[in-house]
Amino acid sequence: MRRLHACLSAAAAVVLAAAGTTALVAANASGATPQDALSNRWYAAAPYLMPLDNDPPDPAAIMDATGLKAFQLAFVLAPNGGGCSPTWGGTAPVSSDTAVKSMIDTIRAKGGDVSVSIGGYGGTKLGQACADPASTAAAYQQVITKYGLHAIDFDLEEPEYENTAAIKNEIGAAKILQQNNPGLYVSVTTAGTADGTGWFGKQMLLEAKSQGFTPNNFSIMPFDGGFNGAASQTSALTNFNAILQSTFGWDEATAYAHEGFSGMNGRSDTGEIFTQSDFQTVLDYATSHHMDRFTFWSINRDRQCSPPDNGGRTSGTCSSVAQSDWDFAKYSVKFAGVTPPTGTPTPTPTPTPTPTSCKPAWNSSTAYTGGSEVSYQQHNWKAKWWTQNEVPGASTWGPWQDEGTC
Repeated sequence: MRRLHACLSAAAAVVLAAAGTTALVAANASGATPQDALSNRWYAAAPYLMPLDNDPPDPAAIMDATGLKAFQLAFVLAPNGGGCSPTWGGTAPVSSDTAVKSMIDTIRAKGGDVSVSIGGYGGTKLGQACADPASTAAAYQQVITKYGLHAIDFDLEEPEYENTAAIKNEIGAAKILQQNNPGLYVSVTTAGTADGTGWFGKQMLLEAKSQGFTPNNFSIMPFDGGFNGAASQTSALTNFNAILQSTFGWDEATAYAHEGFSGMNGRSDTGEIFTQSDFQTVLDYATSHHMDRFTFWSINRDRQCSPPDNGGRTSGTCSSVAQSDWDFAKYSVKFAGVTPPTGTPTPTPTPTPTPTSCKPAWNSSTAYTGGSEVSYQQHNWKAKWWTQNEVPGASTWGPWQDEGTC
C-alpha cells in the first residue's frame, strides 16, 4: 500500500526540537483536563495524513471546508539506525517531537482529534526491531502517552506481515495496549486481495485469534492488487467478511461490525483509478452492511494535480483525477454521520429505565455471546453479538446495549 511513503518521505527535512508534553496520567494528576475523545465513528472515518511529508495540508482548513473532525496520522516506525523506540518515518523521534504535537493541538483546538498509524509500507517496524510483545507495546505506549491518544491503527502489511515473529509482537502489543488503555479504539489494517486478503493476511488473523485479541475492526486495503473500481472492492469486502466469519466463528453481522475499508483516492500505485463515484459506491456498501470503518490513503493526495495529468502518474501530494480540494474527505464525513460543514447533530435522548439489580460484573477476559448481560459502572449491559475485551459504553457503535442503571 504505502509505496509513496517509502519513496517520498526522504524529501522531508524536518528537524524536531526538544519538546515537553505531559502524559495523560500526569495531566490528570496535575488537575489538567485531557482532550475529550470523539465518538468511535469519527476515529473509524479518519483519513490518513502524513504530518511531516508529502506537502502536508492545513488540517484546520480541511475541517472548516468539510466538517471533518479526525485524522489518521502516519507513520510511526522504528529508528532507521536501529533500536526499539518510536519515530515518525524512521527519522524523527517521538520523544522530542514538537511539529506533530503542534498539528494535533491545532486539530483539538477546533474540536477534533487524531489517531496514529504505526507500520505502513516500507521502513523498519517496531514489531521487527523490538524483542517481544511487551517491549513493542512499551514503545507504542510512549506514543499514546505523549499525545494523549484515544485511537491507534496497526497497519500490518508487506514486508512486515511476512515475518511471523514481528506479527506476533505487533498483535501481542495491540492486545497489551487495549488492556492497559481502556476504551482505546484499535484498528488493524492489512492488504486486500480479490479473495479478501492473502495468505499472510489470513495468518495475521489466525495470530490474533490465537492470542485472544479482538480489535474494533480488521480493515483491508482493496487496491494495488488488480482492482478495477468499486465493484471489485465491494466484492473483496464480501469475501473478507466470509474470512472473518470462518476465522473467528462470527455470524455475518458480527463480522461486518468488525470489518473496515481503507481505500486509495484517485490513481493508485499500480495505476488503478478510484473516482468519487467509486467512493460513494463503497460508502453505500459500508453503511448498508453496518461496517465499522471507512477511511482512505491519503488526505495529502485529496486535491487535483497542477497541472492536471489525467491519471498519468501516481503522486503523494495529489490524486491525478479531476476533483475539487477535499472531495474524498467528504465521504469520511458522511460515514461519520455528519452533513458537511455542520457539526454533529445532538442525539435524541433515550429514556433511562428504572434502576434494577446489577447483573454479574463485566470481565475483560470473558468471551460473551449475543444476549449475555453484565454490569459495568452502575449500569446493566446486554451484548448485541459475540465480544471480548470491549468495554461497555466505550462506543455508541460497540457491542453493548445500555439497559439502564442498576
